[in-house]
Amino acid sequence: MNLDLTDKNALVGGSTQGLGWATAFELALLGANVTLIARSEESLQSRVLQLPNSGKQVHNYLVADFSDYTQVEGVVSTYLQSSSPFHILINNTGGPAGGPLLAASVEALQNAFSSHVVCNQLLAQLLVPGMKAAGYGRIVNIISTSVKSPLEGLGVSNTIRAAVANWSKTLATELGPFGITVNNVLPGSTDTARLDSIIQNKAQASGNSEKEIRDQMASEIPARRIGKPEEFGAAAAFLCTPAATYINGINLPVDGGRLGCL
Repeated sequence: MNLDLTDKNALVGGSTQGLGWATAFELALLGANVTLIARSEESLQSRVLQLPNSGKQVHNYLVADFSDYTQVEGVVSTYLQSSSPFHILINNTGGPAGGPLLAASVEALQNAFSSHVVCNQLLAQLLVPGMKAAGYGRIVNIISTSVKSPLEGLGVSNTIRAAVANWSKTLATELGPFGITVNNVLPGSTDTARLDSIIQNKAQASGNSEKEIRDQMASEIPARRIGKPEEFGAAAAFLCTPAATYINGINLPVDGGRLGCL
């Protein structure tokens, strides 16, 4: 099985923590040159030094806030003018705040659409020409199991994640002839800061302790535990390898079997 990503260049969004960092780390382990992109330069400076390096890899970082799509577009466009093209794009940014959909403001929906769908679109437009020229491309979107079964209390997220999933499937059809695959990876309950925030909100709303909420969540998973970020990162990185050439346009849950549907 060919899992070698030597000489492949990867751009990973939201990559200073959580699932983005876990994916960036696994890509570097497989030999990729990884460029992290996030809004905190201090965190980026620290993280880029922690990426695995065979001695021949060149890792880098870009500073951009995904709440401003023009900034993301400008930073990446400028970088591409003086660097090699990217073969791999990991679309990932922080999820929208929780709450019921009916209570969500128009601004909340617009901002989430911009940070996720619009930023994904702009990055694809910038990177796909280089992928086509190389005859090799991987676009992986980190979204949510909510695209298969909406999650209670995450109204805006459920709506926007579904939009990303359909954007991805459409793009997979368009780019398949060029040796470029587009796939979604759907994290379930994974031990990240995002999950901690969800647990805190549920604890406050229910009056139960955070431990009780966490234990309840784990009990609903056939694996009977919360996932580890590196387990998710390994699945996302696999989809970027030559071994995954014929996997295109899918939603891959990494949730310990929690989803009740196929």
